[in-house]
Amino acid sequence: MADPFEYVIRVGWGDCDPAKIAYTARIPAWAIEAIDAWWEHHLGGGWYQMELDRNVGTPFVHMTLDFRAPITPRHRLHCAVWPTELGRKSITFHVAGSQDGQLCFEGTFVCVFTVADAFQSRKPPDEIRALVEPLIPT
Repeated sequence: MADPFEYVIRVGWGDCDPAKIAYTARIPAWAIEAIDAWWEHHLGGGWYQMELDRNVGTPFVHMTLDFRAPITPRHRLHCAVWPTELGRKSITFHVAGSQDGQLCFEGTFVCVFTVADAFQSRKPPDEIRALVEPLIPT
């Protein structure tokens, strides 16, 4: 596998709760933002372009998150993203978020491929399969 794609997030004061750590709901939002950035990096456009220009949707059907350490505004949040599986109609991503070298969260995110304007399931387009398969760790 090539090095994972990394997306850096500035955690702000407004992202935190009275305990001075990130609101729990912000963490999956940052992971999803990182996956969108992965698509943009690899396809030249993220979900917006996939939907409008390619008529390809990838709605989420499953997410899991494990929290390892608190996230604060003290350091940038580095989100490493890589695909772990490409199925007949789905793609699975792993996202690992760390600050200052410490793993803060990791999660698995599964999306299904759809014909965007019809919201019907479909297999991954051939050009996406060709892009993703070499990036999946063996």
